[in-house]
Amino acid sequence: MRALSLAARALRREWRAGELRVLALALVVAVGAVTSVGAFSDRVRQALERRATDLLAADLVVSSPSAPDPGWRVEAERRGLRGEEVLEFRSVALAGERSQLVEVKAVGAAYPLRGALRASAERFGAATRRQAPPAAGTVWVDGQLLDALQLPVGGEIELGDARLRIAGVVRHEPDRVTGTLGIAPRVLMRVEDLAASGLVLPGSRVRYRLLVAGAEPPLQAFRDWLAPRLEPGQRFRDVREARPEIGRALERGERFLSLAALTAVLLGGVAIAIAARRHAERQADNSALLRCFGASQRLVASIYGLKLLSLGLAASLAGCLLGYLGQAGIVVLLGGLLQTELPAASLRPVLGGLAIGLATLLGFALPPILRLRRVPPMRVLRRDLGPPPLSQAGLYGLGAAVMVALMAWTSADVRLTAWLVLGTAGTLAALAGGAWLLVRALAPLRRRVGVALRFGLAAVARRRAASTVQVMAFGVGLMAVLLLTVIRGDLLGAWRERIPAGAPNHFLINIQPSQAQSLIDWLAGRGLPDAQVLPMVRARLVTINGRPADQWGRLDDVGQHRLEHGFNLSWAATMQADNRLLAGEWWPERSRGERLLSIEQGMAGHLGVGLGDRLGFRIGDRSAELEVVNIREVEWDNFRVNFFVVVAPGVLEDFPATYLSSIHLRPEQKPMLNELVRAFPSVTLFDVEDILQQVQGVIDQVARAVEFVFGFTVAAGLMVLYAALQSSLEERRQEGALLRALGARRGHLRLGLLGEYTTLGLLAGVLGAVAAAAVGWVLAEQVLNLAYRPDPAVLAIGGFGGALTLGLAGLLGTGSVIRQPPLAVLRTG
Repeated sequence: MRALSLAARALRREWRAGELRVLALALVVAVGAVTSVGAFSDRVRQALERRATDLLAADLVVSSPSAPDPGWRVEAERRGLRGEEVLEFRSVALAGERSQLVEVKAVGAAYPLRGALRASAERFGAATRRQAPPAAGTVWVDGQLLDALQLPVGGEIELGDARLRIAGVVRHEPDRVTGTLGIAPRVLMRVEDLAASGLVLPGSRVRYRLLVAGAEPPLQAFRDWLAPRLEPGQRFRDVREARPEIGRALERGERFLSLAALTAVLLGGVAIAIAARRHAERQADNSALLRCFGASQRLVASIYGLKLLSLGLAASLAGCLLGYLGQAGIVVLLGGLLQTELPAASLRPVLGGLAIGLATLLGFALPPILRLRRVPPMRVLRRDLGPPPLSQAGLYGLGAAVMVALMAWTSADVRLTAWLVLGTAGTLAALAGGAWLLVRALAPLRRRVGVALRFGLAAVARRRAASTVQVMAFGVGLMAVLLLTVIRGDLLGAWRERIPAGAPNHFLINIQPSQAQSLIDWLAGRGLPDAQVLPMVRARLVTINGRPADQWGRLDDVGQHRLEHGFNLSWAATMQADNRLLAGEWWPERSRGERLLSIEQGMAGHLGVGLGDRLGFRIGDRSAELEVVNIREVEWDNFRVNFFVVVAPGVLEDFPATYLSSIHLRPEQKPMLNELVRAFPSVTLFDVEDILQQVQGVIDQVARAVEFVFGFTVAAGLMVLYAALQSSLEERRQEGALLRALGARRGHLRLGLLGEYTTLGLLAGVLGAVAAAAVGWVLAEQVLNLAYRPDPAVLAIGGFGGALTLGLAGLLGTGSVIRQPPLAVLRTG
C-alpha cells in the first residue's frame, strides 16, 4: 500500500510536469492504431467475406448426395435464418424431334439468398438484374440450348412429363461459379415443377444443396449445431474452395489488412521503447534521492512498476476507446465509398489492443524503468547512470515474445507475423550497422563547411552512439511511412495486375478433337491469334499408393469431394507460363509415354499426397496409375485455363477427350459469338465476364479499404519520429544553453539544429528507403505471392523526404532550445 500511494503521487506529479506525456501519447497512439486497424479490418474482413458469399448465393451452403433432413431447414428458420434448397441433375430436354442433354437446376422462390440472378429476354440481349428465379411453369435456359433445339425465347421444352415455357436466357447465377465448367447447357426451373416432371425419383442421381443466410451469431450457432449431424458425403462448402480466384483474392486482402495491424504494433513498440528510455534517464535523479532517503531497491522497483502499470492501463484504455471511435468515424466517412454495409465490430480487436498495449509497454518500458532500482545513491553527486545490467536482457526477450504471440493471435496469420518480425529484426540490425558507418563517415566533412553547419555535423559525429540510435529510430519511422505509402501503392498495383487487362472472359468447352484445329484457325481469322485449345479427360481417383482412395487417411473434406466428383486431367510437354514449380522437376522431352503426374499444391494438400506417391485413376472402363513427380503453384486469379492435375504426353492421348479454350472479347467483338455458335454448334460457350467483374470488385474493394486502413499505421510511424525527436531534447537544451552563454547567437543555433536534423533525416531517409524496398520485396515474394520490382525513385523520395521532414520537424520540435534563457536551463540542469 505504501508503494501504491507513492506511485500514485508520483504519477500525478509527473503527469502535471509533463514527464509522462510523451510515453502516454506513444502508447495511446500505438494502441489506438492497433485497435482502429484491428476493428476496421475486422469489419472490412467480415464485409468482404459476406460479399464473397454472394458467389455462393448464401452465407452457408451444405452439399449432400442425398436429400438433406427437412429438420435442418426448420432448425435454421427457428434460429431466425433463411433457408432454401437447390437440386441439380442432368436430364434431356425435348423440342419436337430434337433433344439435348441439359443440366437442370431446380430452385425455390427465395433463391438466391445472397447475390442476384441476371437474365436477358433474347439470345444475346442485354442482361438485367433479377432478384427472383423464373415463375412456376417457366424456365430460363442457356443460349446454347436455344441454338441446339432451334427455339426462340417463348418456345416450349419438355422435361420429363412437364412442358415448360422458355421465359428468358440465364446469363449469371451467383453460385454457378462453385462448380466446374458444365458439360451441357443449363436449365433453371422452379422446384415446384419437379413433381409434375417426374424427373426426381428414389435412386435418381441428384446433387442437393441447402442454402442458409442470416446474421453471423445465429449462423455460427447453426453451423455448430449441424456439424455433428452431417453424414459421410455431406459437408459445408466455402467460397475459397468453390472458386480458387475468389479464395486467392480474399486471402491477399486479409494479409494486406493484417500487415497494417502488425506494422502498427511494431511501430508502437519502437515508439514506447524510445519514450521509456528517455523517461528512465530523466528519473535517475529521483531514484537516487529515494535511495538516499532509505528506500530499498524493492520499494523503488514497486513504485516505478505500479506507476508504469497504472499509466499503461489508463493509456491503453484511452487508446482502445480512441481506436474504436476512430474506426466508427471512418465507416461513416467511407460508407458510400466501400459500397457495402459493414457488420458490427466485435470486442476481439479491443481486447487484443488492450493486451498488446500492456505487453508492449511492459516488454519495452519495464526493463529501463526497473534498472532505476539499481541507481546508486552516489548518483546525486555523479550523473553517470551506466549501462543496464545484462540480467534485464531476459525481460526484453520475454516482452518481445509475448508481444509477438499476441500479434500472431490478433492477425490469425502466423506466417505473416513471422516474416514481419524477422524482417523488422533484420532491418533494425541493418539500420544499426548502416547508421554507425554513415555517422562515422561524417567526421571528416565537418571541417569543410561553415560554422553553423559545422556545429550540426559535429553534434552528429560527436554523439556517435546517440546519433546511431536516432538514425535507427528515424529510419524505422521513415521506412514505415515509405512502406505504407509508396511501396504499398506498388504492391496494390502488382496485385491488380494479377488479373490482366486481357483476362479471358469466355470459355469454350466440349470442343471435339476433330474441331480443335479448325476452331483455332477460325478464331485467328477473327483477330484472336493467341487462342489455345487444351485437352481434357474426365477421370475418377480410385487408388492412392495402391490403396482404395476413400480409405486414404489423409484426405480432408475437399479431397473427399474430389473423389465423389472426379478430376479434369490434361497433358502437356511444357509447363504453362503462369505455373511455378515448388517441388520436384518438370519432365524432360524424352519422358513421353512415362506415367508421370504434376499436381497443384493446394490439391496435393487436400489429398494428402506428395512426391513419389502413386495416384490411380479410372477413365471410363480403363485405369491408369501415375506417379507424382512435381508440385506446382498455379495463378488461379488470372482466369486462364489451368488444371489441378497434368500428365506427361503420350499417356492419355488414347483416352476419350474433349478440348477447351479461353478467349477475351472486347464489347465490339461480342457479335462474333453468333457466328461462332453457328459455325460450331456442338461447342458450349461459357460466359465468365460477370465472375471476372466480381473478382475484380473484391480486389478493388480491398484496395480501397487498405488505402484508408494504412493511414492509421502511418500515424504510428510518425509517432516513432516524434518520440525520437523528444529523446535527445534535454541534452540539446544543455548544449544550447552553454553555447548561448559562451556568446552564440540564436541564428547560429537554429542553423546548427537545422543542419544536424537535416543530416540525420538524409541518413535515415536513405537507409529507410533501402529497408522499405527490401521489406516490400520480401512481403511480396514470401507472403503475398506477388511479382514486385522496387522502384529506384523510392531512394530519392526517402532521402529528400527524410531530410526535409526531419529538418523542419527537428527545428520546430526543439524550439525550446533556442527560446529558453540559458541561465534557467543551466540552473535546472
